[in-house]
Amino acid sequence: MFVTVQIVIYFLLNFLFAPVNPKPLALGVVKTQAGLVSGIKNQAGDVAIYRGIPFAAPPIKDLRWKAPQPVKPWSGVKRCEVFGPSPMQADPAPFSMWSAEFLIPKEPISEDCLYLNVWSGVKSAAEKRPVLVWIYGGGFNSGGSAVPIYDGEALAQKGIVFVSINYRVGIFGFFAHPDLSKESGKNASGNYGLLDQIAALQWVQKNIAAFGGDPKNVTIAGQSAGSMSVNCLVASPLAKNLFVKAIAQSGANFSRGTTTLQQAEQDGVKLAQTVNVTSLADLRAKPAKELMQQTQARRGPIIDGYVLPMPIAEIFAAGQENKVALLTGWNEDEGLVFGPLKTAEEFRKQAEQQYGAEAKTFLEHYPAGDEAQAINSQYRLSRDMIFGVQNYTWANVQSQQEKQKVFVYRFTRKVPATGEYVKYGAFHTGEVPYAYNNLKFVDRPWQPVDQQLASSMSAYWANFIKNGNPNGAGLPEWPAYNPKNNQIMILDEKLTSRPLPDKSALDFIATKMESK
Repeated sequence: MFVTVQIVIYFLLNFLFAPVNPKPLALGVVKTQAGLVSGIKNQAGDVAIYRGIPFAAPPIKDLRWKAPQPVKPWSGVKRCEVFGPSPMQADPAPFSMWSAEFLIPKEPISEDCLYLNVWSGVKSAAEKRPVLVWIYGGGFNSGGSAVPIYDGEALAQKGIVFVSINYRVGIFGFFAHPDLSKESGKNASGNYGLLDQIAALQWVQKNIAAFGGDPKNVTIAGQSAGSMSVNCLVASPLAKNLFVKAIAQSGANFSRGTTTLQQAEQDGVKLAQTVNVTSLADLRAKPAKELMQQTQARRGPIIDGYVLPMPIAEIFAAGQENKVALLTGWNEDEGLVFGPLKTAEEFRKQAEQQYGAEAKTFLEHYPAGDEAQAINSQYRLSRDMIFGVQNYTWANVQSQQEKQKVFVYRFTRKVPATGEYVKYGAFHTGEVPYAYNNLKFVDRPWQPVDQQLASSMSAYWANFIKNGNPNGAGLPEWPAYNPKNNQIMILDEKLTSRPLPDKSALDFIATKMESK
């Protein structure tokens, strides 16, 4: 009897700790470098889902405001069936056009947040499917991978190994201080959220083959602050060789104000004074919620000389960015006007004060002949300055100096809605559930045309993730973009390619923003 038990134990141990091979994935157990993980199957039984896999040590206590550290290995099988905590942030609350499906769950929320999730539909770990790594938005102050519209099942069913990651936000992700820079050994601090993203991509390189993914065919994708993050990663020397393609939805950093390390460190000193502490140890001992209550929103990525050696526009101008194929664009109605709208007269006067002799040209692009026209122009101007010009500039710069193709879209479908949501049209983030075929998670009065648009958009996205080109069988041709043809794809009830309709307005705004 004793010998029989020994034999059973021997075979069990050999099964649990055997090298990675096709069998563990089929059985729901995968060997990562830190230990074995198990997941669950989707309802259809064709996708394995692993939620809440730790990719770095919890950034708490002495690890608050430090680069992500290696995760501590574990014994046995870690059950990865539920999302890990969302990063520390204010409690989620509906905001203008966003309903609950666009927000993180109310709980858990924690500084212990460095987890990622994998959706894989492979039959064998030897398949080497293309990989997508999704980076959420949230203004660098909120967000998390557990948002329903970020679900990866639909793309996994299209042959993609889908990975979504968490990264630190707000004061925990983007806080600099002279003493933090000194202790870092890199003479830099503040970009912890970006370092988290890089650590997650390094995890993908080391582990994704065990889930049937190809570490040599990784695409990074993000929306809003996630898209700005994608832009930062393409620019960062620390992210070299971690991905080969990029999808940037409504966000980049080409002609916006940038925060220098010196400015960020000064902010950090002021914050320490505000909370009445004099040492890093005391700052790290402060409760997370107390720090959040006493500080304002962080400004996001910092030109720290390490993660980002120079402003992103300068990195691209010098040809020092990571070379990628690019799919990018923005939405028709994603202008965000903060504060009261101006009357037509006030808008015209502001244009004269700001643009002088060129005010006439500005008002041709953004007219204010009456109140309704002025309101529309203010939203269009906001859209173009915050999002449009950024992605437009990136498309122009990259298509001129790199061999990889660039594909540009404009999402113009007015998302079906009822009540207060009707007025938002093709709003900021509205394209995400279409691109990842996740309409089922959003409570809207969807029409057959929406289901078709989601099917087509997710097919475009999947094709691009696979081979750097969105085109494929059964889809209208999406021409590559360049500054001469200015061809983009209009994503609406009907998919059509056409020249960028407001190129002259974007050129005007881009020129003025560059001259500041």
